[in-house]
Order: sequence, then structure tokens, then C-alpha cells
Amino acid sequence: MSFIKNAVIAAALSTGLLVSGLAQAHPKLLSSTPAEGAEGAAPTKIELHFSENLMTKFSGAKLMMTEMPGMSAHSPMPMPAKVSGSDDPKTMVIVPNAPLSAGTYQVQWRAVSSDTHPITGNVTFKVK
Repeated sequence: MSFIKNAVIAAALSTGLLVSGLAQAHPKLLSSTPAEGAEGAAPTKIELHFSENLMTKFSGAKLMMTEMPGMSAHSPMPMPAKVSGSDDPKTMVIVPNAPLSAGTYQVQWRAVSSDTHPITGNVTFKVK
């Protein structure tokens, strides 16, 4: 009888650890295009690749110009852009409405996966 009791307790503990592990899973930014700190030509789209499938209804991003040549101390300027999901449910796509001019940009993102806990972060890159 004690063997069965111990087996039930062990199964309950294992299930509890598994469920708590799943509840702790949050989307993590794995990579971006352009990459964090990249310098180069203006991208026509920005892609953020996450570790979890995103709930696009609750996820999003803002594209901000944080510095422009000759004006390094101006306030961040919002840049109009379309934010959408992708064929890959782990990818968020940001498409600027107009070509990006020379300067430093920051994508401020918010990712929500099945655990419904929002995670935020940003990616900065420079257009030459």
C-alpha cells in the first residue's frame, strides 16, 4: 500500500513541476533582423524572432527614431509602421510606412504567448 501511495505522491509532484514549468514559459527574443546594434542600409522590414508562438492580438511594436545626424539629443520620434504576424507564428514583422533615413532606430516590442504574460524589450539599430 505504501508503494502505491509513494507512486501517487511522486506522480503528483512531477505533474506539479511540469505545470509550473509551463506556466513560467515566456516568449524570449531569440534574434532580430536587423540584429541588435547593427549598422547598415535601411531595412524594408524588421523581423523579431521569439521562442514561443505569439498571440498577435496582444503583441505589438513601435518603431522610434532615437537619433538623427546632427541632432543626437532630440526626443524619440515615432515612425509610422505596420506591425503584423508572419507565416511563422513565432515571428513579428514591422514594415515602415516610408523608407528610413539615416539615424538610430529602436523597436520597442511587446510579446504575449499562450501564458498571456506580456514581455517587453527593444532592439536598436543604425541606418547609414
